[in-house]
Amino acid sequence: MGEYRWAYEDPDDWEPLSELYRIAPLGTKPPEYLSVVFPGSRYKCLVHDGDELVGAGRAVADGLDVAYIADVAVHPDHQGRGLGGAIIRELVRLAQGHRKIVLYANPGTEGFYERLGFHHMRTAMAIFEDAERAVETGVLERRPSSP
Repeated sequence: MGEYRWAYEDPDDWEPLSELYRIAPLGTKPPEYLSVVFPGSRYKCLVHDGDELVGAGRAVADGLDVAYIADVAVHPDHQGRGLGGAIIRELVRLAQGHRKIVLYANPGTEGFYERLGFHHMRTAMAIFEDAERAVETGVLERRPSSP
């Protein structure tokens, strides 16, 4: 899988990480946004090929009960080489000892995460800032309300 350099600290410059999320594509995550969420994450991985940032991921964790893996991205030129799986496996390794490690998968990607040891959750619930968009993209499902 090539000669990648792994880092586990926050970057000095947030712009390359913002650009990685844009082209991965994982949406718009401005540098000022990333400068808050990444330092607030217990575990993080930044993967470089030479001087170029080509992969990233983070996990918010409480140290014992639950860790939530988020924002895993791989540069399009490095996708299909196993780097995304390697980032997930590394975050899982870092979060070992937590009673549960959770992530949510975009529709159609569930098989990828199953191959990494994740299982479907039947009871997951969420509140999204943009719930309509989440419904449109298939991340959230509207069901009739229970009495």
